[in-house]
Amino acid sequence: MQKFKKKEIIKIIEAFIRANDLIERNGYKNTGKNIIEALTNCQETAIILGNYLETLGNSYESFVHVLEEYCENIYQLSLAIRTVNDCSKISKKILKQLVGLKNSIYDEFPNDKKEVVFFPYKASMWDSLESVYLEALKDNQNDVYCVPIPYYDLLPDRSVGEMHYEGNEYPSNIEIFPWQNYNLAERKPDKVYIHNPYDSWNHVTSVLPDFYASNIRKHAEMLIYIPYFILPELKINDYINIQRIKQFFFLPGIIYADKVILQSENIRQIYIIEYLKAAKENGLSGNYIDKKCLEEKFLGTGSPKIDKLVNMSKDEVKIPDEWLKTIYKKDGSRKKIVFYNTGISALLAHNERWILKLEDALAFFKDQKDNIALLWRPHPLIESTLKSMRTELLDQYLALKATYISEGWGIYDNSPDIDRAILLSDVYYGDQSSVVLMFNKMKKMTMIQDTELCYKKK
Repeated sequence: MQKFKKKEIIKIIEAFIRANDLIERNGYKNTGKNIIEALTNCQETAIILGNYLETLGNSYESFVHVLEEYCENIYQLSLAIRTVNDCSKISKKILKQLVGLKNSIYDEFPNDKKEVVFFPYKASMWDSLESVYLEALKDNQNDVYCVPIPYYDLLPDRSVGEMHYEGNEYPSNIEIFPWQNYNLAERKPDKVYIHNPYDSWNHVTSVLPDFYASNIRKHAEMLIYIPYFILPELKINDYINIQRIKQFFFLPGIIYADKVILQSENIRQIYIIEYLKAAKENGLSGNYIDKKCLEEKFLGTGSPKIDKLVNMSKDEVKIPDEWLKTIYKKDGSRKKIVFYNTGISALLAHNERWILKLEDALAFFKDQKDNIALLWRPHPLIESTLKSMRTELLDQYLALKATYISEGWGIYDNSPDIDRAILLSDVYYGDQSSVVLMFNKMKKMTMIQDTELCYKKK
């Protein structure tokens, strides 16, 4: 049984009124099948709506009776369509019915709660949505759902590989709703939040097409995209560095979103400029390239990733027991913790050299293990990227990873909780990444690894 919200019922009745007005003015001039089809569609929709209202109980019985009378009058109108006077008389009767029904729905039908749904896919990227989710929960006029959606690895030929679902990896205070039970077309949510903007444009992974931004937009009142990453705060006229990150400014999630929530006003201005260029180059028109619409679409109100991190403290962090053995020296003093990040962009740029640098860096930190605790946290899609785009490097990477884990002198963190790792760590070392900006926000030291330089043991 299809469900309807109050605003949808009002829209249906308004459509009936418009159809009735057109038929009254022009119906007798056009006695062909188009008019009959229009009347039939109105009647069928009224029956569906009446059946739904019947399921709500006796208090909506009067609405159902009006719709039954409306269906009968539509039938009479179809018979009288060739006669001007009769057509006009029945149309006026229908208009009175529909206006009365619309007013009754306004006055007597309860206001719906707003349905707000979040569609994250990677649990490690949930921090880009979490503070918004928790804020939405505070409003008792909202029905809020967190619906983690599955995603697939893409093989080199872009065929679908292994499916992943990470709904069991979210924080314990987040209530998870099964994605199989959430029917977008039926539920028609008021707001949808996403952090995956790629649809079919990604070469590494893909969420189910049902959850592409292009499809969500058909069924949601409002689609809101929040990036899962932080960008460097570039100046608007820094054309060289803006070009290096231009791939982030024009993606399906941005194109189809009603709102795009960005980390700052500065980044908002860059998005508007670069998105507008790309939209025009790709032949978009109308609101897609209207400057006023874009000013309302892009909002520089801040990143939830930073909100969560700034509001947390070390006291809230639960450190796994196996990590403690690495973090503390035998005398009980604490080592310096280095957050070692290996990223996708550097991998794709340097290929074999990136593997050699990884091997070299691990050797260096192994030699320093008595004073430094290494917390290696690779990008969560490193292995998927290797399988899809650098298959010749996969075995080497997996061998390095297996050796590092088995030797046990450092921490390997593939958990969804990046905030824990940032709060615990004293220093960032690794590839250029949005994580660098998060360390900067925490006023912690950052060092970018140079893939061309190698550590030599003495």
